[in-house]
Parts: sequence; structure tokens; C-alpha cells
Amino acid sequence: MNLLVVGASYRTTPVATLERLAVTPAEHSQLAARLLAQPYVGEAVIVSTCNRVEIYAAVSGFHGGLGDICTVLATHAGYPPGELANHLYVHYDGAAVDHVFRVAAGLDSMVVGEAQILGQLRDAYHAATESDSAGRLLHELMQQALRVGKRAHTETGIDKAGQSVVTAAVGLAAAQFADGLAERPALVVGAGAMGALAVATLSRIGGGPLAVSNRSADRAVRLAAAYGATAVPAEQLTSAVAEVDVVVAATASTTPVLTREVVARALAERAGRTSAPLVLLDLAVPRDVEAEVAELPGVLVIDIDRLATDLPAGPAAADTAAVDRIVTAEVEGFLTWLRGADVAPTVAALRSRADEVVGAELRRLAKRRPELTDEQRGEVAHTVHRVVQRLLHSPTVRVRQLAAEPGGDQYAALLRELFDLDVPQTAQAEVVPDLSTGGDR
Repeated sequence: MNLLVVGASYRTTPVATLERLAVTPAEHSQLAARLLAQPYVGEAVIVSTCNRVEIYAAVSGFHGGLGDICTVLATHAGYPPGELANHLYVHYDGAAVDHVFRVAAGLDSMVVGEAQILGQLRDAYHAATESDSAGRLLHELMQQALRVGKRAHTETGIDKAGQSVVTAAVGLAAAQFADGLAERPALVVGAGAMGALAVATLSRIGGGPLAVSNRSADRAVRLAAAYGATAVPAEQLTSAVAEVDVVVAATASTTPVLTREVVARALAERAGRTSAPLVLLDLAVPRDVEAEVAELPGVLVIDIDRLATDLPAGPAAADTAAVDRIVTAEVEGFLTWLRGADVAPTVAALRSRADEVVGAELRRLAKRRPELTDEQRGEVAHTVHRVVQRLLHSPTVRVRQLAAEPGGDQYAALLRELFDLDVPQTAQAEVVPDLSTGGDR
């Protein structure tokens, strides 16, 4: 099996396309099952966040696996496969490992160094585990990616600014007011991880009074209580919007929560009460704010597209360089493990073949020399097995060492050819050119 990453991100894809590609938690198991039903896909992990949708897969062939994944994604998003392909990037084997580790370290995030991606990757891994779509290869990849991400944040200063998509968006909102967001009334719509981070951020900078609204009232009440905010029933959303200057929308809804009609009514209620603009931070994919809302006078919508354009500079070059070094070393370590793992089935097949040959010869000896006692037969068998094992020891140890080096797969292939070994095809690598397109890098 080989590693393949197929994805789309804010760097390569308009938000409208990301919306259609987005995978909700309710859709995860069904999409994973569709991926595993494809002939070339053996394992799959689905990562879907506000600014990326990626499939990490173990495939038995590059071209076949790529075609299978593109077909499933196109069907999911309602696109012709050829049209969707223009928005996708592809990473294979070593480049795939490098990409996943860079994502985990925060180097590929909209806000470089943000730590939220680790939680999102962990959630994706858990979902894959629950749907049984991650096998040995992706289990190892995800565990190592999470470890690499932790190293990046522990050993470097890449996240010392404490930035995230939420804090960056709140910072852009604060710039719309002369006195920032201190004591500005704000509403957070959504009580998931991003909504909770938004409430914590607004509370920390002195925004308020704060209100929280969520489709599940219980979650809104719990989140509001933790920060001294007010929980607002979902059916009172219009009135809640009318009472604030800033709204952070971060739900998992598949349709807009803040429609033109809702915001227009809120603006009507707000008229005469304040001259401040109504700033809507839409951090959801699919979008929570209907596109037509941006046309309303007195409203400023800041969504993922605008964030990608207006975000301030990221961490210092020294910090990103330090993380780059960590990622480079960890990628090489993982590839060394992977090459060793690839040769293991060949070594096992060689030892199994040796056992078969020894067994056949001992049975032939038993027929030719029936007068041998059980003790004598046992002594002969022990001696023959020992000779064969000693003969195989050095070559099998050496082939593992050679396989761990770049290009080491040729040694396993040579063993298979020399000894006519039958090794399952899924355990062997397909050699293709490096066709990675680092469009999101």
C-alpha cells in the first residue's frame, strides 16, 4: 500500500467549492464507506475543517487510487470529476507524509502555527477509527503526525503569538471600531470547538456583554455559563443579532443560519439605536452567512476568503525554519520505518519458503530411512533448521537495512524475483513519478 493525499484548501479553492466538499460529522461514516468500496482504496482518513478538505488514503496504485478518490469527492460535492480536479492538489508517498506532518505542525494553516489543527486532526483520526476506515498504515501516519505537531509547538516558538483563525478574525473585527471590541456587545452562534474558542477570545479581550446561541440549547447554556454570558434560544436569533455589534458564526449547519431575511430584520430593529457597523465573522464551511447579506448597508462580512487575504504576517522566520527542520527529520524517520515495513512481507515469505523446503526434505528423508528413531529424526530436523536459519540471518538483516535507505524497495523486489516468492500485491509499492502538486504550499 502507498500513501496518497488528495485535497482542497483555502489556497487553491474558493469558499463556494469548499462548502460543497465539506464533510459534516453525520456524513463521515457514509463517505468513508464509499471510499473503502473503491477497488484501489484500502484505508482512508477524512479531514474537513473551515479551510481544508483532505483525504489521506492507503492505495494499491497511484493512478487508480487518485481516480477512485476524485470520483467519490466529485459525487459528494455534486461536481463533474474533471471540473473538480482543477481545485485539487495531490501528494504521493514521501510528499504525502511531508504534507500531513506540515499540516499537523501548523505550517500549512491559514494562521501559521495555530494549534487548533491538532484537535481537528485528532477528531478526524478518531472518526476514522470509529468507522474502521484506518488500517495499520494510516494509524501509524496519524499517530506520528500528532506527535510531530506536539513537538513543533513544544520545541519552537511558532505558536507564541497564540493566534488561531478565531483570534485572527476577532482581530480584524476589532480593527473596524475606533476603540476595538472592549465592551462591545457580541454574539457567538455555535457552541462547538470554534464557538467555544470565540467566546473565550471575546471574553479575554473584554468584549461584552456576550451572548451564545446554538441549535442545541443545552450546549449554549453550558458554554454561556462558563464565561458569564447569556444563552439565547435559536428561535430568538434575530433579536439577538439586533442587540450586538459583532457576531461570530461557527456552526456545523449545512445551510446558512444568518440569512438575508434574518439580518435585514435585525438591522431594522437596530436602526436608531447605534451607528456602529454590524460585523459578521463567518468562520464556518459551509458558510453560516448567506452571500446576499454582504449587500445590506451597514453590514461587514468577514469570511474565510477575506481572512486569507487580510491576515497579518505569521510567526518569525526563525520559528518556521525550526519547525521545518523538525518536519524534515520526522519525515525521513517515518519513510525509513515505512521502507522497513514494506520489506517485512518479503522477508516473511522467504522464511516461510525455507520452512516449506526443509519440511519437504525431512518428510522425504523419513520415507527413505524408516529405521531412524524419533530422537534421530528430531536431531536431524533441528540441525537442518539451524543451518537454514543461520544462512538466512545475515541476508535478511542486511536487506532490512538496505530497504530502509532511499531506493531500498529494489532489494525486496530482487529477493522476490530470485526466490520466486509469492508476496500479496497490496504489500508492494507502485513506483510512479513524484506527481505531487503543492498548490496549497
